[in-house]
Amino acid sequence: MKLRKLGTASVSGKCPTLYETDTGDIVVQGYRLIDAEALAQLEDVLPNETFVVVPRELMVRFAPKE
Repeated sequence: MKLRKLGTASVSGKCPTLYETDTGDIVVQGYRLIDAEALAQLEDVLPNETFVVVPRELMVRFAPKE
């Protein structure tokens, strides 16, 4: 799988960052969601899934528009 960096809202090379795969999927680099109350509200979580927090600004600026 090849990744293309779409953009970042980070300062000094830290996350969060968005990437697009060669199949058109989006990969999100960010801080893990660790808030127990928030995690308890998630539904249909599969064993291999994880959750990251993405600032709205990052999605608005760099998420694909198509």
